[in-house]
Amino acid sequence: MQKSNSKILRSILFIRNLNISAILGISFLKWFLISAVVGSLTGSIMALFLKSLEFATDFRTDNPWILFLLPIGGALVSFLYSKYGKNSSKGNNLIIDKINTSKDHIPLRMAPLVFLGTFITHLFGGSAGREGTGVQIGSSIAESIGKLLKLDKMDTKIILMCGISSGFGSIFGTPLAGTIFGLEVAALGTMNYISLIPCFFSAFIGNLVTESFNVHHAHYSILQIPDITYIIVLKVIIAAILFGLASKLFSELTHKLKEVFSSSFENAAIKSFIGGIIIIAFTYIVGTRDYLGLSLPLMSDSFIGHVSPFAFLLKIIFTSFTLGTGFQGGEVTPLFVIGSTFGNALASILNVSPSFLAALGLIGVFAGATNAPITSFILGLEMFGSTGMEFMFMTCAISYLFSGHSGIYTSQKIGISKSRLIKVPKESTLASYRKKKNA
Repeated sequence: MQKSNSKILRSILFIRNLNISAILGISFLKWFLISAVVGSLTGSIMALFLKSLEFATDFRTDNPWILFLLPIGGALVSFLYSKYGKNSSKGNNLIIDKINTSKDHIPLRMAPLVFLGTFITHLFGGSAGREGTGVQIGSSIAESIGKLLKLDKMDTKIILMCGISSGFGSIFGTPLAGTIFGLEVAALGTMNYISLIPCFFSAFIGNLVTESFNVHHAHYSILQIPDITYIIVLKVIIAAILFGLASKLFSELTHKLKEVFSSSFENAAIKSFIGGIIIIAFTYIVGTRDYLGLSLPLMSDSFIGHVSPFAFLLKIIFTSFTLGTGFQGGEVTPLFVIGSTFGNALASILNVSPSFLAALGLIGVFAGATNAPITSFILGLEMFGSTGMEFMFMTCAISYLFSGHSGIYTSQKIGISKSRLIKVPKESTLASYRKKKNA
């Protein structure tokens, strides 16, 4: 009798395990198919977007007079957003809000608006990036697919993370960093692993599709990586702290300028028109156009030679005023430029290889400004290889800590405080914490 009961029990457990495996298999297949659709659509649009930015940059370089149309271009985009954009003007923060609260709505119109807005910003000479466009296009596509499939709240969060991952991975050609970015960006100190496989497939397929359109991503090399010694570790720690503080400066200045210009100009079009005039004035004051657009040549120079020791500060100013006055575009590529030029400047002071500190600066400033240290570390591995990865990890972790509870995405939830000594109210976002701290 006892043997018979034991056999029955084993049979029940076997059947239960089969059911669990079947459920997991169905879930895997479901999210593979959904991720493939999100990644394919996002990757295709990202290829077109990246090609359009190449055209905009080349046209602006060949026709310097077009800079004088920047105020008009900014005013036009701000008018379109105020007239038709509704909540699209919140940008990446709208997406993060939706993931954290399941509230609000991400309209499909966000995709064409941010595409056009970013193209105009780069065509006329605004200093901005491109990841914001990728993330917003990917997320608006994902939201629309989720509605079509009538996904519940949890699955809607997952598909939005897929949109973020596919957009980020396609823009930079870094699918692994894109995967982790989708998991990490919504809340400080926490990651949602249930979305790991969907985010990976979305980023991986999105990048494959983008590259199939013959889109080439820029590559940079670390020319000299030092051995691990006590003095080198100390120098990297000092640099990482400074990278964190630089990222905080960029975030705080951008947010402050948004507040000042929004309170000074109720009309968004006028605000951006004034912002365009300011960027033109800055361009003639510094006597160079190196800080317009993506400024990729500055980043290249950081790895192979020397740049002005004030280049990082000027890029901060140009980008903060561009975004602070309502122009569209991302922050990440400018962060790469800020970090790499700052690292290059520190190299002569710390007596370290310029390309080595440029690479650490690139991922370090990004880590501090986005509060995404694991993404930044993976990004470093994808961009520069695994040699020197101990220095990369150290830089990302330290910069993340020293940037404090600040960042470019004010809707990020503070899941876990960066220090037990700093008390943060539950469910705080960077915006609410900043407001409370400044009150």
